Amino acid sequence: MADEQDVRRIALALDGVVENPSEGFDFRVRGKGFVWSWPERVPGRRRVIRTDVAVLYVGDEAEKQALLLGEPDLFFTDAGHAPWPLVLVRLDAVDEARLAELVGDARRMRIDDAGQG
Repeated sequence: MADEQDVRRIALALDGVVENPSEGFDFRVRGKGFVWSWPERVPGRRRVIRTDVAVLYVGDEAEKQALLLGEPDLFFTDAGHAPWPLVLVRLDAVDEARLAELVGDARRMRIDDAGQG
């Protein structure tokens, strides 16, 4: 089981990562976000920053669908994130080793994207 502090420790240990000041957590590499707190939106109410769920960059739709279909207890999406190559990760359902792998992969994919643009 992981939490916000695990995300912070893992992300900040990676080269070139900075934390963007925010209500929850928001980590970037080369100016591009790769993991941040979930801004849950409930119709008719203000958004709530959820630090028990991380939004994670996954690079493309194929990877997104593989994660969503393969591990629905761990990964999900919502209407605001559905069009993008992002998944939402339930931190209380992921162990630290897997979280480190996911965060590291997200950072690497953002660096690869930055090199293409």
